[in-house]
Amino acid sequence: MVTEATAPAGAKRLNRAEIVDRNFLDVIAAFEGPVREIQWPLPGSSLDPLTFIELFESQMMSRHLDLLARQLRLEDKVFYTIGSAGHEGNAVLGRLFRATDPAFLHYRSGALMMERSRQVSGIDPIRDAALSFAASSEDPAAGGRHKVWGSRALWVPPQTSTIASHLPKAVGCALAIAHAPRIGHALPVPEDSIVLCSFGDASVNHSTAQGALNTAQWAAYQGLPVPIVFVCEDNRWGISVQTPAGWVESSVRARPAIEYRRADGLNLLAAYDAAREAIEYCRARRRPVFLHLDVVRLLGHAGTDFEIEYRDPAELAAAEARDPLLVSARLALEHGLLSAEELKARYEDIRERCRVAARRAELRPKLKTADEVMAPLAPYDAAAVAAEAGRNDYAAARIAAFGGEEALPENQPPRHLAVNLNRGLTDLLAKYPQALVFGEDVAQKGGVYTVTKGLTRTFSSRRVFNTLLDEQSILGMAQGFGLMDLLPIPEIQYLAYFHNACDQIRGEACSLQYFSNGTFANPMVVRMAGLGYQKGFGGHFHNDNSIAALRDIPGLIVGCPSRGDDAVRMLRTLAALARVNGRVSVFLEPIALYMTRDLLETGDNRWLFSYPRPEEHLAPGEARIYHPFAGDLLIVTFGNGVLMSLKVAHRLEIELGVRTRVMDLRWLVPLNGTAIAEQAAQCGAVLVVDEGRSSGGIGEAVLAELAERAPGHRCARVAGRDSYTPLGPAAGSGLPSVE
Repeated sequence: MVTEATAPAGAKRLNRAEIVDRNFLDVIAAFEGPVREIQWPLPGSSLDPLTFIELFESQMMSRHLDLLARQLRLEDKVFYTIGSAGHEGNAVLGRLFRATDPAFLHYRSGALMMERSRQVSGIDPIRDAALSFAASSEDPAAGGRHKVWGSRALWVPPQTSTIASHLPKAVGCALAIAHAPRIGHALPVPEDSIVLCSFGDASVNHSTAQGALNTAQWAAYQGLPVPIVFVCEDNRWGISVQTPAGWVESSVRARPAIEYRRADGLNLLAAYDAAREAIEYCRARRRPVFLHLDVVRLLGHAGTDFEIEYRDPAELAAAEARDPLLVSARLALEHGLLSAEELKARYEDIRERCRVAARRAELRPKLKTADEVMAPLAPYDAAAVAAEAGRNDYAAARIAAFGGEEALPENQPPRHLAVNLNRGLTDLLAKYPQALVFGEDVAQKGGVYTVTKGLTRTFSSRRVFNTLLDEQSILGMAQGFGLMDLLPIPEIQYLAYFHNACDQIRGEACSLQYFSNGTFANPMVVRMAGLGYQKGFGGHFHNDNSIAALRDIPGLIVGCPSRGDDAVRMLRTLAALARVNGRVSVFLEPIALYMTRDLLETGDNRWLFSYPRPEEHLAPGEARIYHPFAGDLLIVTFGNGVLMSLKVAHRLEIELGVRTRVMDLRWLVPLNGTAIAEQAAQCGAVLVVDEGRSSGGIGEAVLAELAERAPGHRCARVAGRDSYTPLGPAAGSGLPSVE
């Protein structure tokens, strides 16, 4: 073996991949023991010889893929080199978890995937990994969009280079597996399934991981089933930052309601038995387990990480001497499972299989155009969505939910936005038995603004329930429920609170169809109360008009109603988009309009609207045009801006004789640029009214659409200032007003 003592001068320039490879071959060559009768099983181990050999082969497959990736990177034939070297003990997880146990994996899961692939016929994991490394469009995991460990057949939703961001949805999936049978929902996996969620030791420190662990124990502490095994593969490094010795165990062991287990992840015998016991405990008791595997990191964080810059050569050599493949090789040789010749032949055969797969993958098609890249990002089957949104075959469920035919909302007088939203949610819960409404305060209290009032009483706490106060966990639950074919309708209490958890939508929920090449989806309709104009109450956190973060998320749909009938029609469309195309959407509800009754003067009741019949819905991008024949001025706006613009249009006509058309966008992302340009073409000038901020607001996008599609128009903009909203009388000073 190459150590610091045996390394030649200039050891700092040694190729660590070559050293690791040579060390393995040296162990085989140095074995002098006779070929003996198999000495197995070993005392205290439940691992049989055949399983050991298969696990060992999976370890070798993963290792050769890592070595090959580093070699081919230098030739620009491989585009990702975060490897699994040193973590190959996770092969036992690939054997012991079922292929129907949803698995949310650490990026160092090569051996796990090699082994898990044995459970489903027809999968060649080396070929699939090679296609992924080469960014081929034939890669079954991501279609060439990223190197990910993922498989529909193996129930592995793809993860990118996650740093704990996958933990909330893994917990959500575990909660969904336990919850679905309680509402009579048929799961896409067996009811006794459990969830595997693996990650590194550095990720434990991330607030997202802490929140997910807390959510699991919060639920388990109350006696709720949470069938999940957290696997921390502890190599004691986070890129170049060391994890303090003993930190992971100290920070996790004392957590209530989580079973802590620890094992040697370098030794297949120890890892196998510890993992088996943890899995059996979780599957039988439906309680969360934290399995802490001691491993080692070899070959650096990634192919571009030069460890010698922050680790001593002797330390690197010591780590390489702990290589789990060396442990497996010695066990195989010393106990007569394989001879030295047999082991070397298998090792070299796997090397050649990887080389052949890489050569073939190099020649396979690649993504070339933006349309090819984006194909799975935002699927939209307009006809199917319209049919689902307008589907009205649940009359009995509606009558039961509303308390009789005479009580149906379309038979009631016009009402304001909050009431119509409440009725719209009632309708969706009646239409979709798999729909769930959840969030902070949504149950008995009925939400801060009574939008969910009475829903728990009507549909039970199994379908409308409160969560803990953690937006990342709420959105993680939504993703997990969506993966289990439920229809989650989570509430984020205020738009300002979404910013605490934005990555759960941007980096996780909206990216899943893209990174899985359309094979996975986590549909959801996220309700958020937001925007301003609460007459000085609440300050910034209750008057947040910053929607730039929403606009920046690829594939996300954002709707913003200004009136109750539109809100109901839009909700129906968003639910249909979730069910038909697996889409993620945000429904931004203007707080100041919840209770608004009047339009032009007090008592006119012109902002109360009748409830739309159950077959009525709105196509995405469909705007509402007020005064469609006016042509002097077009005002393009949304939300609170609609009422202000209608007031302005009334005054302009009376005071100046200016005839004004008002366009309520209703759908903010994606914008319907064609409709905006068509309306502008029929008017002499355009005013964009954006209650959001000047920077990053909708107004910028509208003006850009006009510049590109209808250049030469007289255009102006009235927008909010780039400021937070204060308390008191000054609250509206930075926001657009009628004046």
